[in-house]
Amino acid sequence: MNTLVEIKPIISPDSFVGLEGKTHLCGAGEAPWLKSHEEVYNTFSRLKGGGRAGKKKIDATGESCRQKLGELWNVSWKNIAFMPSCSEAMSAIARGMEWRAGDNIVTANVEFPSLTYSWRQIQEQGVELRMVPHRDYVIHEEDLLEAVDERTRVLAISHASFYTGQCHNIEKLAEGLRKRGRPLFILDATHSSGILQVPGELTDITMSPSYKYMLSTHGIAPCYFNERAAGMIRATSFGWHNLQIWPEQKAERFPIVDEKPMPERFEAGNVATLQYMFLNNSLGILLETGIERIEQHARTLSGLVASELNKRGFKVISPQAYGARSGNTSIAIDNSEQLHDQLAAKGVHIWGEQGRLRVTTHVYNSSEDVYRFLDAFDEVMRG
Repeated sequence: MNTLVEIKPIISPDSFVGLEGKTHLCGAGEAPWLKSHEEVYNTFSRLKGGGRAGKKKIDATGESCRQKLGELWNVSWKNIAFMPSCSEAMSAIARGMEWRAGDNIVTANVEFPSLTYSWRQIQEQGVELRMVPHRDYVIHEEDLLEAVDERTRVLAISHASFYTGQCHNIEKLAEGLRKRGRPLFILDATHSSGILQVPGELTDITMSPSYKYMLSTHGIAPCYFNERAAGMIRATSFGWHNLQIWPEQKAERFPIVDEKPMPERFEAGNVATLQYMFLNNSLGILLETGIERIEQHARTLSGLVASELNKRGFKVISPQAYGARSGNTSIAIDNSEQLHDQLAAKGVHIWGEQGRLRVTTHVYNSSEDVYRFLDAFDEVMRG
């Protein structure tokens, strides 16, 4: 096995369930499960049976989780709502804004569907969806900004692309929007949170699910609203959790009731308590490891993947510049699903679908993983 470059994991693969004998390079699809989550589940089980006192301790873990997210994204934790998914968060934003015919939303045409199709209902009101085209799979920040005009209400973009791994220049976009009337800047950090530094403070809204780079599970998607965004977006779902019902009311309901402030304002009912306990655990591990260190590790490994695939003559559609890379490296290839299955049979797990093969590097990966993938890939391509 060729190991010209040696890069070791920064969190041992032994810390995860089921990685023995496998090369796991698909964390952008589904991350492996931390072994320490077992104790989190056991703690949750004990507290669940602990009555009101146990419930208070579970709630306190939720507050701890918000605080860690605030640290990770460099934003106020008191403005982070727990949504069930990014799709639900985006739909809530679309419903909650006031729209007029002729308004527009700017996004890219190589984007995850939740950013492009959450606006379907308001398009019926005469709101235009502008999808900026890629140039050889790269979305240029200047193209996004050129699409913004005086009727643009939202720019919605992924920090790092699910398809190519391109990491956008958020500082450039934020500065450009300030010069163009400041439409809402919505950042989907699904493929950056937990692996790259996320500049949430430069955005109006930042969101991410928890089951990828943040090493938790489905069912909870933290969503940050700055004061401006929270003031522009109405809550459109209501329940006991986001209304000022108790202690003012007892058994009987009042005809008029006030909304709670952030973060509960967009949480109509119970949030996923077990999920935020898992997330609190994994965030603690990531923050202790250091997000700058994680970012450097992932980008160095992704650069190695791209370099080796380029040498083999494949069309790498991920950016080559260090600052434009993420943990995802992709090549355009027709038989991506077949290759995925063939590599999986050899114990090498990548993500192959939609006309591209994606290799993802994270904290538990090493250069040895990359070379194992390359050896298996070479063998599969030789037939």
